Amino acid sequence: MKVLAINGSARLNGNTAIMLNTALAVLAAEGIETELVQLGPKGLQGCIACYKCFENKDKRCAVNDDRMNGYIEKMVAADGILLGSPTYFADVTTNMKSLMDRAGMVARANEDMFQRKVGAAVVTARRGGAIHTFDTLNHFFFIGQMVVPGSSYWNMGYGREPGQVSGDDEALATMRTLGRNMAWLLQKIAG
Repeated sequence: MKVLAINGSARLNGNTAIMLNTALAVLAAEGIETELVQLGPKGLQGCIACYKCFENKDKRCAVNDDRMNGYIEKMVAADGILLGSPTYFADVTTNMKSLMDRAGMVARANEDMFQRKVGAAVVTARRGGAIHTFDTLNHFFFIGQMVVPGSSYWNMGYGREPGQVSGDDEALATMRTLGRNMAWLLQKIAG
């Protein structure tokens, strides 16, 4: 089994990465292979609604001048997907939105290729807007027919400056519980 975590933050190894890595550490301790991908500051183009993915049905986006198809391949290969985003103006980052729109469209064009994978949202925020960001990420999982495990609280942590979320003990505990619940669910599905 494998879980792919995608960090939608422009900051590499910042608060969102800390949260994702906390959950990944628990999953790895359960014997599940993990990988963290960081979208970083380099932009991803949004979906251009060309619908070529519905014509081609090759599990790829027809826009081929950025890293998107590599991310889609990793998502297809994973049993579980963690999507993490900081809160930018009460929503996900533009890179995360591009990933969700394009990967989501390709998935729908290819018989809902993410269905029954396990998915969970992870959010960081300075102060507010985190619930809306959490909802946006979860809508991606639900429309893709994915299975979403819960945790002991909403999967969000607080901190503005890189590393500040390390002081949010409740957030880190929530991530560890999420990791345990995700591992349990993946093991049950694998039978």
